Amino acid sequence: MFRNIMSIAVASLLSVLAVMSVASAGEPAKANLGPVGPNEPILATVGDSRLIARFRPRDGNCAVSAVMFSTSANSGGYKSKSVDVTLHPGELFHFGGMKNERVVMTCGPNAKVLTVLNRGEILTKSASSAQY
Repeated sequence: MFRNIMSIAVASLLSVLAVMSVASAGEPAKANLGPVGPNEPILATVGDSRLIARFRPRDGNCAVSAVMFSTSANSGGYKSKSVDVTLHPGELFHFGGMKNERVVMTCGPNAKVLTVLNRGEILTKSASSAQY
């Protein structure tokens, strides 16, 4: 039942994001690479992929839910990956994008925060792919 609820929540979130991306097609996406607290979103753009991730503290660990989806015109919004993973504090998680792009996240001490470690790489790729 929990998986069904999460599937519905992820589908709803993707629908909202699709509407938001159409409404702001000319604007670069805002990034939030952390650190973030429980249930706050990590938002990243890597090439033509977007990532949304959040976590909940669970038994001193970070229970992470993440979705990465393509925004390219050829994908039609259907190419996406989702994952649920539990990280121990200090443990790294590599989430790969559609074209060998990746986001590396880590759980902070006492499962208080989640943050993106390769923020420089992500911000550089995001800036170079933006059209001005």
